[in-house]
Amino acid sequence: MALQEIVEQTVSGLGYDLVEIERSAGGLLRITIDLPWEKPVEGAPVVEQFITVEDCEKVTRQLQFALEVDGVEYRRLEVSSPGIDRPLRHVADFERFVGQVIDITLKAPMGAAANGQVHANRKKFRGTLERVELADGAVGWQIVWSDAPAVKPGQRVSKKRVPPPMQVLGFALDELREARLAPIVSFKGRGQGGSTGGEEPAVGQE
Repeated sequence: MALQEIVEQTVSGLGYDLVEIERSAGGLLRITIDLPWEKPVEGAPVVEQFITVEDCEKVTRQLQFALEVDGVEYRRLEVSSPGIDRPLRHVADFERFVGQVIDITLKAPMGAAANGQVHANRKKFRGTLERVELADGAVGWQIVWSDAPAVKPGQRVSKKRVPPPMQVLGFALDELREARLAPIVSFKGRGQGGSTGGEEPAVGQE
């Protein structure tokens, strides 16, 4: 059985979501897990939940057994929660993090887009993720951003300065090479983003 399949079956069987599998130099096998996300009921309070050390320990124990049974070679196993640059891979991930700032990398350049302001060869973008209802009833995605320089604390902004226009780039998920939450540190958390953004517990085993 392939590594991806072993890990995915083990993690989901314990009631968690598999976020990422990484193999690093020195035989490190790092597994990132998260709590399943359900779309909140409109009007209901959003309760943030976080992966705990106990969650990581439980997954670690089960993975050690499953990997040994299938003869998967590794030197050290580490199970952790997502960091602030959590990858977005599935539709549910994009639904969950609507309104958050994300980084995307396209498989191919979009060409002249976003009101003609984007360089034809550009593939990487950062902007606020938005969900779009298309005319045929399908769901689309876009990011919105401005190239205005960030205002430093205490800096005065002239009222006469004309701000750069807001830019919009629509995309389909199959056009993305990679999408991640932008690694922006905020002591206020990520709001309704769910379990990402707090401490990052990790459990490692030789």
